[in-house]
Amino acid sequence: MITVMVCGATGKMGREVVKAVHNDPELTFIGGIDPKQAGDDAGKDAGIEELGLPLYKDISSALADKKPDVVVDFTNPAIIFENAKTVLNAGVHLVIGTTGLTADQRDELAAIGKDHKANCLVAPNFSLGAVMMMKTAANLAPYFPNVEIIELHHNHKYDAPSGTAVLTAKLINEAKQAAGAKGAEDLTKESLPGARGAKVDEVTIHSVRLPGYVAHQEVLFGGYDETLTIRHDSLSRLSFMPGVVLACKKIGEKPGLTYGLEHYL
Repeated sequence: MITVMVCGATGKMGREVVKAVHNDPELTFIGGIDPKQAGDDAGKDAGIEELGLPLYKDISSALADKKPDVVVDFTNPAIIFENAKTVLNAGVHLVIGTTGLTADQRDELAAIGKDHKANCLVAPNFSLGAVMMMKTAANLAPYFPNVEIIELHHNHKYDAPSGTAVLTAKLINEAKQAAGAKGAEDLTKESLPGARGAKVDEVTIHSVRLPGYVAHQEVLFGGYDETLTIRHDSLSRLSFMPGVVLACKKIGEKPGLTYGLEHYL
């Protein structure tokens, strides 16, 4: 059995992770971390039966009491880096669903994990459908000269553009480079107007933040007198749970720091 703790256990994602881990026969939930609800029963706060397992005020106190095989973190960008350093320094594998880590921070976490034999997965999106959408976009990229991304999320999402959109843009760029294909800037003769959204590797990303959305993304390709659109919709947070469970089960087999769930499939 793989033992799991959840950081951010009473958040919208955290509660679903607690339920998913608790319900999986190969995983054992052993506690959660959430400073606002410290001392509460973790099961009750997640919306399931009382489990006799506490919510800890911080990761340090949780790890001082129990050492899980895996910590899953769904908190916020302001604290994720310090959380990650604490977990990896303790020699515990870490699954990160919180976006906002820079490339330099990921490199530092990789070094810490290597020193303490602790693996780490940083995944902008745990939906298996979203991963397939990104892989399909990368496969199509060499054949279409122009591409833009529209991502739509709920109005409480901290970052824009989303981690999924940024990773999609990077995968598209890598695929174009590997194929020796020209990018959009090489083939666009007229200048594009400004303030249209963020640019990542010359791929324009438009971010929408409105109530009612969960997580949605469109990748729009433009060719010669044709367009092709790929769209993925997560209709609830349950869509992310198979990926989270998969990550908890496989992280022990994936040495080092891995960026993107697609490497676990």
